[in-house]
Parts: sequence; structure tokens; C-alpha cells
Amino acid sequence: MAAINENYLKLKAGYLFPEIRRRVVAFEKENPSARVIRMGIGDVTEPLPAAVRQAMHQAVDDLGRHETFHGYGPEQGYDFLREAIAKHDFQARGCEVAADEIFVSDGSKCDCGNILDIFGPGNVVAITDPAYPVYVDTNVMAGHTGEAKENGEYDGLVYVTTKAETNFTAEPPSQRVDMAYLCSPNNPTGTVMTRPLLERWVQYAKANDTVLLFDAAYEAYITDPAIVHSIYEIPGARDVAIEFRSFSKLAGFTGVRCGFTVVPKSLKGRTKNGEAVELHKLWHRRQSTKFNGVSYITQRGAAAVYTDEGRAQVRDLVQFYLANAAIIRQSMSEIGLTMYGGVNAPYAWIKTPDGMSSWQFFDYLLKNCHVVGTPGSGFGAAGEGYFRLSCFNSRKNVEEAMRRILDKLKKP
Repeated sequence: MAAINENYLKLKAGYLFPEIRRRVVAFEKENPSARVIRMGIGDVTEPLPAAVRQAMHQAVDDLGRHETFHGYGPEQGYDFLREAIAKHDFQARGCEVAADEIFVSDGSKCDCGNILDIFGPGNVVAITDPAYPVYVDTNVMAGHTGEAKENGEYDGLVYVTTKAETNFTAEPPSQRVDMAYLCSPNNPTGTVMTRPLLERWVQYAKANDTVLLFDAAYEAYITDPAIVHSIYEIPGARDVAIEFRSFSKLAGFTGVRCGFTVVPKSLKGRTKNGEAVELHKLWHRRQSTKFNGVSYITQRGAAAVYTDEGRAQVRDLVQFYLANAAIIRQSMSEIGLTMYGGVNAPYAWIKTPDGMSSWQFFDYLLKNCHVVGTPGSGFGAAGEGYFRLSCFNSRKNVEEAMRRILDKLKKP
């Protein structure tokens, strides 16, 4: 009998979103007439932009002709996509990012976990709390933690707790760490890191030889011109940071699957003997060994996002979801509930009413309003007492969900 990776046995219960799905399915079986509105998982609902669809149709036709057929693509992605990314997402903002520092992938979630392949055991890892569960769970799977505690935290991780008093943003820890996960705009809280705060993190990383793993999957939702879209807008960040991006929430690619990771060539790690090694080379080797790339059709669709037509359509898509967020924010205000996020991000982070726990509020909304959200405690111990609603939904569903919640929770 084959031995297993026993680190998986450390994981608490099921992954958050499958557990939510399990509870909802059980409720629907018991209440078959209930029309449940799902605002828990951050999945998009609106069709792909027309420019993207047209480019993908053309790409399919390309594959039907000998002269334009494509088989295996370049391991980092096609030049036409990487060059467009470098120009529009980074160089246009004054960031020194070259096309050959970009690795196209099937999504930022995958890369956030797979990146651990190039880092050795024994690294001290910092996680902001609350945080996207993938950061924690993949470190558990990789053997970078001890056992889980009663409150859901894991021995071996450094938790940087965020609170309402600091708008759920994290200052660098007082102790040294080897790696630190940052997410801005943040999932789940919907809050953003200011430029001065990111500058402090970059300074901390340079002083402590720390690698920052910066998740910018929601940067398209930033509306405040003072907020940076990329960590590489901060001087010195090239020497300390890896950045993850996604087309999922930017252009509706959750079912198409495409993202990318930037690994600057100046970023280094060390061997146990103290030799400096370029992380770019290690990630290139990892990807070319374990990954065969994103389909030509998908990459053509992603490249269309950067055309004039595509950029206008994507802006409209982002504004649609931000308008959903505004509806949620107005409704929470009418009820008298405290809400964070929903301005520069597509998530609403809500303080639960009447001292309810996160899962109690989940059950309340499901049973009384037939609305599904995400319990804050699923994102970490510091998420207890909070609740996340996703703004990714149809306008009809958002308005109906808010009507139901207002009917139940608005005080006379």
C-alpha cells in the first residue's frame, strides 16, 4: 500500500467553499421550493466580452487551417499576450516589468499554491488573518506547518492579524519571516493597502530578505487613483516580490482559466549553503516541467482584453459588478450593519448582527432569506464575527437578495 502525504490530514474539515456547497445542497433537499441566491463563491455571472469571444472564435478557425495551426505553445505563454500584459498592466504604470518575466498560467489560485514548489522546507511564512484559504491550506499540504489549533490556526505560521481599527490592513510583523502573503484589493475583506503601507512592507522585505507573494487578482476594481495596482509601482519591489494576476474577475474568465505570474529576474532566494539563486529560473523550470501551458484559444481571448474595444468592454464589466457592490453597501447601511470593502474591490465584508457567529449568520441568511454568503471564520480566526458577500452576480439576484435581507433585518 502506498504511503500518503500525511500533511493533508492536518487540514481542518473540508475546504471552505465545498463545505458551503454541502450545507446549501442539504438545505435545498429539505426545502425544494426555496429559490436560493448564491452570493458566497466569487464566481462571475455576466457573458464574456464580445471582443474576447470574437478573438476566441478566430483562434478556433486558426486551428482549423494548416498555415495557422498551433500545437504546444511557448512554456511561458505566447509573445502576443505577454507583450500586451507587460505594456498595459505594468509599463503604462511606470513598472519595470519585461515580457520575459511574465508566466501565463491557468489562474492565480493555481500559481499561489504551486509557487511553493520552488521554496524549500523550513521557511517561516507570514499570513495575514483573515486571508484567502489557499494561502494557508497549500502551506499545510507542503508540510510548512504544524498541527491545527482549536481556533483554526496552524503551528509554524506567523499570523499577522488585521482588525477593523486598521481597516483590515496589515503592518509588517515585528519578527523576521522568509515569505509573506499579501492581497490587495483584499479577499475576503475588500479593503486595499495604501502606497505608504506597501512601501513599509517593501522596506521590511529588503531589510529581512523576505519574499513577498503579492496577490493582485482584483486590481481592476481599484477606483481610487491613490491606490497602486501593482506592487512594482513601489521602488525596490522587483528585488523582493512575486505578483499574481488573473483574468477571472477582470474579464469573466472563471470558466475559461487564465492568469499570470510575474517573477522578476532580480529576485533571488538562497541555498542552504548561502548561494543566491534567481527565482525566475526555478519557476521557469517548474512550469516547463509540470505545466504544458494555456491553450492558444484562451490566450488569444486574453490578448483581446488589451485591444481598445476589449478594454472598454472590460471596464463596463467591472463597473457592473461595482454597481452591485454599491447596492449591497446601501442595503447594509439601511439595516445599520457595518460594512467594509465594496468600493475598490468586489467583496462586501460585513460585521454580523446581534453578536452572531459567522456560521450562525450563514445559517440565518440561508434559512430565513435563502441567501448564501461566506462565513468570515472560514478565512481565519480573525474573520470570526464577520461575513463576506460577493458582488459577482446578476443585477436581478443582487436586488432580490437585498430585498429579502432588508425584509428580515431592517428594524422598524
